Amino acid sequence: MEDASKVLLFEKTSIPKAVMKLAVPTVLSSLVTVLYNLADTYFVGMLNDPVENAAVTLAAPMLLAFNAINNLFGVGSSSMMSRALGRRDYDTVYRSSAFGFYCSIFFGLLFSVFYTAFSGPLLTLLGASAETAGATAAYLKWTVSWGAAPAILNVVMAYLVRAEGSALHASVGTMSGCLLNIVLDPVFVLPWGFHMGAEGAGLATFISNCVACLYFFVLLFVKRGKTYVCIRPSMFRLNRSIVVGVCSVGIPASIQNLLNVTGMTVLNNFTAAFGADAVAAMGITQKINMVPTYISMGLSQGIMPLISYNYASGNVKRMKKTVTFSVKLALGFVLLVSALYFVGADFLVRMFMESESIVAYGASFLRGFCLGLPFLCVDFLAVGVFQATGMGRESFLFAILRKIVLEIPALCLLNFLFPLYGLAYAQLVAEVILSIAAVVVLARLFRRLQKNADTPPEKKQAEA
Repeated sequence: MEDASKVLLFEKTSIPKAVMKLAVPTVLSSLVTVLYNLADTYFVGMLNDPVENAAVTLAAPMLLAFNAINNLFGVGSSSMMSRALGRRDYDTVYRSSAFGFYCSIFFGLLFSVFYTAFSGPLLTLLGASAETAGATAAYLKWTVSWGAAPAILNVVMAYLVRAEGSALHASVGTMSGCLLNIVLDPVFVLPWGFHMGAEGAGLATFISNCVACLYFFVLLFVKRGKTYVCIRPSMFRLNRSIVVGVCSVGIPASIQNLLNVTGMTVLNNFTAAFGADAVAAMGITQKINMVPTYISMGLSQGIMPLISYNYASGNVKRMKKTVTFSVKLALGFVLLVSALYFVGADFLVRMFMESESIVAYGASFLRGFCLGLPFLCVDFLAVGVFQATGMGRESFLFAILRKIVLEIPALCLLNFLFPLYGLAYAQLVAEVILSIAAVVVLARLFRRLQKNADTPPEKKQAEA
């Protein structure tokens, strides 16, 4: 089945218009996700109960682990789908989407069973004490025991829908769940509502993820016969080419997420040695820094289907123009934000906390973090291109380079040379080196693709 509107978007629509149509909804969805990530903490914090607050904090690593599965089957399947669309290999498109869909359900349920069976030891591993274990378990009952599958499935389905160019629908589905969670949180958490505390926040998250999944099921039903996203059981097969194609991109993306969590844990542990004010300041600056970071990530994810399609169809010129325009757009925005962050660091931190000690720490941290943002932006876009074109090896190497080889050693060294304050510059050191490597790898990729495109068909056949 060939959808003329999708072909028009991927092949004919002007680059700026196509990028905006695909990226703007994804960026908006990313910004809503930032608010969603803060909602549980904010509303539970209104109870002024340290046990309830601790429950949400202690449970966070379990929820972050969902992203490993999201990236494995979401990024992997969507990349496979878009590349197959570019080749007009519709059977592979259908099978890739079915593979991502059913694997996300299976591993979501497996995650739930594993946590429920070993909840006692896992709660201890998360750091829950006798005082906080009850509230943490109540929160995780809804978000993991009951909620792992819908939480993972709604993110993966958003990736699948975005892969065929329906970025707006993908973002509406994601945002519907996020916004509903923000609305339900006070109802279930606060005294004027059901007064369930952390457990209520978990229940609100579970309901919101179920509603987001329902949106995507309704969307696929309404668009049946007009969508490339296929969830028919008959199309699910453990076909070697599908499994390898999805996992070659999805596994590096999954590992990258796990390494990000590791890097954040190392940073927080170093900061904790300098006291509560330093930890609070680091937490605030990380939240402020999430905004441009998520926007860059949203742009990178948004343009992936356009890059994948044109890569697979051999339209190197359009693919290169897409990347060039996106880099200029993202860098222009991020450079402006970085300048504002650097100049207004004190004001931004003071919006969250009035303590002079925390403002002083936070302003210093934010100025260090913001210097790395432009380079981080280039790195995100480069990894997006690697994922879009099936360059799993390069994605994996960049994930290892970023955290294991560069950022974590830089945290150790800079904290030794410039205690505490040096921590904020580790990301800058890592991303400068990575962005240079990214430009080199991308330049080689485009030279190779252009050389292949310029080679006459007769010569290609003779070499084959």
